[in-house]
Amino acid sequence: MTTTLVISGGTVHDGSGGPGRVADVLVDGDRITAVRPGAGAAGPDVPVLDATGLVVAPGFVNVLSHAYFTLEQDGRGLSDLYQGVTTQIFGEGTSIGPHTPEVRAELEAGNGPDDPPLVWGRLSEFLAHLEGKGVAQNVASFVGAHNLRMIGAGSDDRPMTAAELSRVRGVLDEEMADGALGVGSALIYPPGCFASTDELVALCEVVARYGGSYISHLRSEGDHFLDAVDELITIGRRAGVHAEIYHLKAAGRHNWPTMARAVERVEAARSAGQPVTADIYPYLAGQTQLGSSIPPHFHEGGHEALAARLADPAERARIREGVTTPSERWENLFLAAGGADGVMLLPDPNGPAAEYRGLSLRQAADRDGIEPVETLLRLVEREPTLHAMYFMMSEEVLRTALRNPWVSVGSDAPTFATEAPYADAPTHPRAYGTFARILGRYVREQSLLTLGEAVRRMTSLPAGNLGLRDRGLLAPGKYADIVVFDPETVGDHATYEEPHRYATGVRHVVVNGLPALADGVPTGNLPGRALRRGR
Repeated sequence: MTTTLVISGGTVHDGSGGPGRVADVLVDGDRITAVRPGAGAAGPDVPVLDATGLVVAPGFVNVLSHAYFTLEQDGRGLSDLYQGVTTQIFGEGTSIGPHTPEVRAELEAGNGPDDPPLVWGRLSEFLAHLEGKGVAQNVASFVGAHNLRMIGAGSDDRPMTAAELSRVRGVLDEEMADGALGVGSALIYPPGCFASTDELVALCEVVARYGGSYISHLRSEGDHFLDAVDELITIGRRAGVHAEIYHLKAAGRHNWPTMARAVERVEAARSAGQPVTADIYPYLAGQTQLGSSIPPHFHEGGHEALAARLADPAERARIREGVTTPSERWENLFLAAGGADGVMLLPDPNGPAAEYRGLSLRQAADRDGIEPVETLLRLVEREPTLHAMYFMMSEEVLRTALRNPWVSVGSDAPTFATEAPYADAPTHPRAYGTFARILGRYVREQSLLTLGEAVRRMTSLPAGNLGLRDRGLLAPGKYADIVVFDPETVGDHATYEEPHRYATGVRHVVVNGLPALADGVPTGNLPGRALRRGR
């Protein structure tokens, strides 16, 4: 047995959740061969990464990443690499395949003029492309329920016909056979929100044949949060699949008390033997398009149809009323954020609404001397893909979610670099700080989690849930995805006002046996692979 890399003298937290132990980690190629004290004498030519006084852990798994395009542009994935992330998981609602021309056009609409066209027809092709191009982290993905809905019924608010559903299930079967993780939905956005529970069960029945998962941005995180949790549990039970809640949260002050009851419902399902889990990001604001504040039925037919409705005075009046009115039918993010003061604008710095960057919707309205909802509609007309942050959560609700042993971690963000042309991109601090914030704020400062438990939540828990074979643990025979960090200094520095700041405290990151970060400096190695469930 040969050795190609040694990580020596660190305190190993192997991903199982227990206490650490001082040991050396030996690697041969892309696999770990030994984890034991004094194992480091491997020959004079074997590279050694010194971990004395540091923690050695499995590389972190980002359960909810939107880095598909940013990794295509810059495979280093630096904002996550500096936090110790070694695997990126895509597919919240929309995935980079399977495509229709409409989905392809929708995805490309958010790209810059220098970005390459989407030439991949299938999800598996895109993942293989990333691996071949070179990425620092491993990549894997769910099939977006948005894509499947578009293949079946387009952007129409109606049930799929039997023939349409059969066709969609066939496409999903092919993607699952190629290694997709399951189906990922985002049920507050059109056209995904037009899918019924029965339709989602029918899709998940295909997923079940491959041992995959259903993961969902719930139909409501606000006024109907508990109903939405029940729906996810029902889908998982009826289809016989593992089900996970994306970014578990209760949105809107009057809904904060429901988090404890949601946890009770998940616990009840788990006690009955049903595999139900969740993930979180440790921040109090969410981020999505400003246009999501407009009720979904006005989006039916796509953005051109919405633009036509906004141009009609009577329809525009109905849209204005919809933004400010609580509804049984849709998730009102504007109201969940407490109105215009709780919405922070993140336009493209080179786009037509750049002057509003960093302003609250209220400040933008006051600046223009018009009413906030009218400002919202004008901004959506001017820049359809304009993003905003919605301040909807509380610290105690976040802590209530994070305490649970079945909750893992995801950034819900792309990857970035703090250099041009990436450093001006509008983003949330979670892109740079999610994993470091867990270790710094919630482990070292607040002792909400032990270090060993926090490592488990970011490694073996998500790897096991997702069916990532031989990942998430430091043990002989496992893949050598490894992070080395200083538990006394690891932490986040990104803020809402200045999000483009790297985390600190991570010393080394190894992916498939090759250092991608050594002594705190990116090596230029791009050893990430396209991962497929169970393979």
